[in-house]
Parts: sequence; C-alpha cells; structure tokens
Amino acid sequence: MRPKGLPDVPAQTAAVARAAFPQGSLAMRVRDRLAEVFADEPFADAFGVRGAPGLSPGVLSLVTVLQFAEDLTDRQAAAMAVRAIDWKYALGAELTDTGFDASVLSRFRTRLAGHGMERVVFDRLLEHCKDGGLVAAGGKQRTDSTHVISAVRDLNRLELAGESVRAALEALAVAAPAWLAGQVDVAEFAHRYGPRVDGWRMPSSQTKRDRLAQVFGQDALELCRAAWAFDAPGWIREIESVRLLRQILVQTYYLHTDTRGREVIKKRDADDEGVPPGQLRLASPYDPDARWAAKGEDLFWMGFKVHITETCDTPAEAEAEAEAEAGVRAAPNLITDVFTTDATVPDVEATAPVQRRLAEHGVKPGEHYLDSGYPSADLITAALKRGTRMVTPVLLDHSAQAKAATGFDKNAFAIDWKARQVRCPAGKSSAHWNPVKQHGADAIVITFSVRTCRPCPFQEQCTSSALGRRMLTLRPREPHEALVRARAEQKTETWKAKYALRAGVEGTINQALDITGMRRARYRGLPKVRLQHAFSATALNVIRLDAYWTGHDQHHTRTSRLEHLAYRLTA
Repeated sequence: MRPKGLPDVPAQTAAVARAAFPQGSLAMRVRDRLAEVFADEPFADAFGVRGAPGLSPGVLSLVTVLQFAEDLTDRQAAAMAVRAIDWKYALGAELTDTGFDASVLSRFRTRLAGHGMERVVFDRLLEHCKDGGLVAAGGKQRTDSTHVISAVRDLNRLELAGESVRAALEALAVAAPAWLAGQVDVAEFAHRYGPRVDGWRMPSSQTKRDRLAQVFGQDALELCRAAWAFDAPGWIREIESVRLLRQILVQTYYLHTDTRGREVIKKRDADDEGVPPGQLRLASPYDPDARWAAKGEDLFWMGFKVHITETCDTPAEAEAEAEAEAGVRAAPNLITDVFTTDATVPDVEATAPVQRRLAEHGVKPGEHYLDSGYPSADLITAALKRGTRMVTPVLLDHSAQAKAATGFDKNAFAIDWKARQVRCPAGKSSAHWNPVKQHGADAIVITFSVRTCRPCPFQEQCTSSALGRRMLTLRPREPHEALVRARAEQKTETWKAKYALRAGVEGTINQALDITGMRRARYRGLPKVRLQHAFSATALNVIRLDAYWTGHDQHHTRTSRLEHLAYRLTA
C-alpha cells in the first residue's frame, strides 16, 4: 500500500458529472465534504510495504459505504464503479477507468476483519462529525437492539450432526485427500454425504431417524478418532471444520457401555443427558459464532444481535422556532455506536461496553435512554458516577409480598445502613446482617429471628417461609437507593413523557433494516458481521448527513414534532 488518500477528481470526470447531476448526488457530496474520512493511513497495519501496489483502502472503504447506502451486492458495487458517473467522481476515477473485480471487496473485508479494523471508517466519520459540532458529549442519546439472522441455513440437531460430518469430509478431501482415503471408505461416505443433509427429506419414522442419528454419530466418532490419533498429522486437527466436528460430536452424542460390554454412541436427550447452554452450543458447522436465541414466545432465531446508539438532542419548541426563524437548523440524529454480539448475549451485558466506547470517543451522553432490558442497579450507579444519567424503566419488585395487596415488600422496611440493621413494619429489628456474593455481585442478606417473626400478628402478610421468619436480600447502599429512586420516579407522568424520547430509535432500526438490509447477515462469523454493521451504520450517517446538507432531513422534522410534544408535557 502507498498511502495517499482519495485521488484528485479528473477534470473531464468532474465536468461530465456536474453536467449529469447539476444538483449533485449523495456520492458526489460525500466526496466533496468527507474526502478526509476515507484516508489510507489508518489501514497501514493491515497492508504490506513490499510488492506490487494494490488498490487504495480509502477508495475501497468509500465504495463499501456507498454499497451499503444503496444495499448492493459486491458485483453490483463493482459495476457501479465502472458505469455510474457520480461514483467515478467520488472515487476520483477517469471516465475510461475499467474498475476492479468484485472479489476485491471480499478480500478487503477479510483483511479488515482479520486485523480488527471493522470500525475504522465509522470511527473516523464520528470524529469528523464531532469536530464539526454535529455530535458532542453531554447530550441525549438512545440505544436499542434488534435480532440479526445468520447467513447460514437453519439446521435441527439431526441435520447439524450429519452436515458437520459432511463439512469436515469436504475440507479434508481438499486439504488431505491421501490421508482421508486411508482412514475411511471414501465411496461409502461419498454416497452418504454427497448432497447437503438439508437437501433431502429426513425419514418420517422416529425409529429411522434415531438410526440415522446413530449412523451420523458413528461416522463423526470414526473421523475424530482418526484425526486425533497419535500418528495423524497435527495440522489435520487445526482445520476449522474438523475442530467444529469434534465440538458438535460432544454436544450431540455421548458414549456408554451396554449390557454386553460394548461401547455404544447415543444421541443426547435434552431432558436426560443434557445439552450445552445456548451461548456455547454450536448451531452450524459453517459459522461457529451463530447461536440460537429466543425473545418472548414469538421470536426464535439463529444468528446475532446488534445494538444501535444515536443522538436524540431535540430543542424545546420555543427554542426550535427561534432557531428556524434565524435560519439555524438542528443537527441531525447520528449513530454514535454500533455493537454486535451473538444472539444469546442479553441486553444488560451490552450497556457497559456501549457507554465505555462512547466515553472513549468523547461523545459520552448526559442522558442515556434505554429500554428495561439494559439497566441494573450497579449499572445505573456506575453510569451516574461517570456523569451519565440512565433514563430507563427498571424492573419492579416481583416478590410475593410486593404482588399481594396487603403484603409487606422491601419498601416497608426501614434500613439503618450505619447500624447495619433493618426495622420491620411491626417495629422489630433484624437479627443478622450478612454481606455475601450472589452471581458475582455484592449483596446483603438480612435475617429476622424466628422468635421475633412467629408470634408477630403480621406474619402472614410478611412471609410464607416454612421457618416462619422473614429474610431480605438487598444490594449495597448506593445501588439499592438508586433502584428505589428509579422505581419511584418511573411511576410519575413527567418521567413517562420524558421517556417517550426513546421511541425514536426504533425508527432508526427500521431505517437500517430497510436501507442497508441489516436484518440478515451478509457474511459468516462475528468479526465480519460486526464489519457489516459498522459499514451499515456509517452508510446511515452518510445518508442523514446528505439530507442535512441539502435541507431534506424530513425524518428528523417528523421525529422532532413528537419530541417537542414530549418536552411540552414535561414543561
């Protein structure tokens, strides 16, 4: 690579493009206003310093952003670089330039993902917007997530067992054909695993399906034992599909000895022998990062989850009208972070990483709007210490006492943190105060004496314990008090009106799905899916900036009216 950034636009290309697009186009405005974002230097570590010069990574990153902005395939994007005059203008190409092969884009993405550069362009654009005053720390931001379907086929456990054997055989037939021929009956295995397992109909009989599962298991075991034999080449075991076959074999089958002393392989039953938890269980031999997950009773998918964070600063109505009269327009809502995980990671585990990255990029929000899946008492407390107030509904107390109209929930007890005692509604003090660790977090277990609780006239309203005494589990003081304040505040109409601001992020997610096709992963593996989502977010920001530059940011205008109403209700 020879770092030099985007080449100058040839005079003839500029003249033709200006004639064809007198008002300009998105690609042309991106070139004119954001050329410094698409520099070569940030990619230097991913490219060599010797050999024949390759295509500019800055140019390829610009092509990729435009590709996602128009939801194009690699072939379509490569074709646009040849036949679209505004793309030629953006790339600084001559009119006679013949472009590049579509495979270049795939190799470019592989190089970026392999060097951890998935977010380079997104971060550079965010920095550019921060320098331009369009994004700043201390404002309002909102976050939400949506599911992403993997780029591989859905397989049930029986299909997965068979397809994992087939994937390993295909890889070994290319990498070590002579070794494979010496380990298995190639003709028999070719007959059994020639077509994809999901390409033919499974037996309708349960007995036949069980027999087929046993055949798949025996073949997988035979292949794994051969690969891990002491005389097998070590690199055989390093082939990804072979490693995945071993893992799928363990998660699907187990070995036992029958009454005759024979070793038998059997398929695991989820209720009896158990299966690995969802975050560890492989779902495909072609994508080791895809996972099965469920949300509620209606949504069940295999793939990933993406969290999108955007600005949502909206001036009050009077201020907005004054700015409009003065010819000053509000900045567009821009995406400040995009975070992709596998499908099994709960939203609450994404809160801290998202807030940490926002702080690292100097755009830490003063108020962070999230739904109820993101907060915890510790996260609310920690964020407040860093200067970020989380505007989010917290889960209510669902204890039996809280649900009962006449029961005594935790709020009915007076806590003396200094004396390390709790006083119950009947005026009795607790007997024990025990700091403990629960699920890796600090907690305090409060216990009342049996002698105090059993004769109490309020015992039935307080506890249903077989021992007849009340126990409370509290968080440490700061998280506990933060949780109490949050629960009390979210019941007010003022808070509900303010929280309406969070709803706008759902429109951003819909825009990402409609324009960039974010719902379906284009590529396999979490690093490349993260790259896809980073470029999708960059494309959305470019589209919103273009609408802002041209005065066509109607989406922001429609959103701001709803947000002005929310501000009016809180005034």
